[in-house]
Amino acid sequence: MVVDHLCSQARGQNATIACFYFDFASQNEQPPTRFLGSLLKQMVFGLEEMPEEISKAYEDRKHAVGGQGLQISDILNMLQTTSTRKRAFICIDALDECATEHIAKVLDSLGQLLHRSPGTRIFVTGRPHIFPEIRVRLGEGVASISVSPKRDDIITYLRNRLATDATSDAMDSVLEADILEKIPSDISEM
Repeated sequence: MVVDHLCSQARGQNATIACFYFDFASQNEQPPTRFLGSLLKQMVFGLEEMPEEISKAYEDRKHAVGGQGLQISDILNMLQTTSTRKRAFICIDALDECATEHIAKVLDSLGQLLHRSPGTRIFVTGRPHIFPEIRVRLGEGVASISVSPKRDDIITYLRNRLATDATSDAMDSVLEADILEKIPSDISEM
């Protein structure tokens, strides 16, 4: 919803939006360079033309020994270049699912980007245990909103999903009652 809202608001404005979803099952494939590279790719795509500095940096790296990939500092410089051309909104979902050994580097990189590009805005979701580290690494300007599911909302959602289930004959009233009892109580504990 946040990304959709930002995209509709940014239409016709001088702004670009990039997003990234950390997936617990894909932690090994989501190091800081890949995370930042994904953001950069989306930000560049939002520009009308590729900035010369970014093209040159890619060419330089391509000809480096072994085709060495971009370093975090290179990517941050390029992100700064893109965010000075258009206002940038970055959405990061499930930061708490980032590999533990990468969280500090990811947050420090975001902190550097915010420092270099004050017009950049970052929206992060994650479970509450990650918030203290976000505050430490990104500073006191961080705002937090706690969102927790309400049992009645979960039940309403489940009833709607069950009502539109294409295989409704696979479920009897006992199973439906178990689903409506077990899932809301398990989710409310998260």
